[in-house]
Amino acid sequence: MGSLNSPDYICAPFKFNLGNYIETIEKGADTLVQTGGLCRLRYYGELQSQIIKDLGHDVRFVTLAQGALSKPVNLYQSFKEINPALSLKQIGATLPMVMMMIETMDKVEDYVRKNSGFQNSPGNLEAVREDFLQRLRLTDSKKEVKKLYKKTTENLLDIPLNKPTNPIRVGIIGEYYTIMEPFSNHDIEKELAKKGIVVDRWINLTNTILRKDWKRKKRIRHYTKYSMGATSMFTVDQALRLAKQKYDGIIHVKSFGCTPEMDAMPVLQNISRDYKIPILYFSFDSQTSDTGIQTRLEAFYDMIMMRKGGLL
Repeated sequence: MGSLNSPDYICAPFKFNLGNYIETIEKGADTLVQTGGLCRLRYYGELQSQIIKDLGHDVRFVTLAQGALSKPVNLYQSFKEINPALSLKQIGATLPMVMMMIETMDKVEDYVRKNSGFQNSPGNLEAVREDFLQRLRLTDSKKEVKKLYKKTTENLLDIPLNKPTNPIRVGIIGEYYTIMEPFSNHDIEKELAKKGIVVDRWINLTNTILRKDWKRKKRIRHYTKYSMGATSMFTVDQALRLAKQKYDGIIHVKSFGCTPEMDAMPVLQNISRDYKIPILYFSFDSQTSDTGIQTRLEAFYDMIMMRKGGLL
């Protein structure tokens, strides 16, 4: 639905967002919220709002990005559009809990991501994660979030794993939306896990928004002097980390037409050359086929296995 109603050559996240909006309207939503992004995505709200209006839908469209780009007071006014009864006191009391919820979700996801390929009974880790997310909806204090996270961690650690001493390790880097939305990257993490691979994906809300890393620019100064925008600096920094930690391979994902990530690709090639680490590049759009992805992943996996066995 998003592709049908979007400009043809606009980036895939725009199309996915628009399709999501249309689906929620059909399910009864009367207010849509566009949170913006680190690149052109922050400007897409105006166009998406107009498309939805042209489709005949009468809904409120709140663009938080416009408030965030100017003054905090404007961002507060955007929140008030969503919930007129909201007060600054309520926001101040809620945000710390929201931040804790985000961090616990990311920690649980990271454990599942790195270990799901080694379960004796496939699906057990995912079941614990889903139960955690459902219960997290019902918490209303930081104390309850901490208690739930502690119990979830215990449940995850109780699940037996058959993990080799020296497993294959692959890191995933790339554009913010495509790397975190499984549907847009064709569940690439799950496909890697099926092959018994430890999947490392640093990009999440905790690492990119809640925590600030002021040393990133210094770490990558030998490869790039200026920021290329959006997640490009994250991409280069994490590729360098994975290479130095001697990962077996790196997969770079982005949406079609993502300029910052296209600019980062030559830098990644330099890192690949310097550290002798293979990098597989994927560019996803709304017409990418599962078959082509599977073929390339299989070839990449075979190549890594040969390198690990000393055959390359």
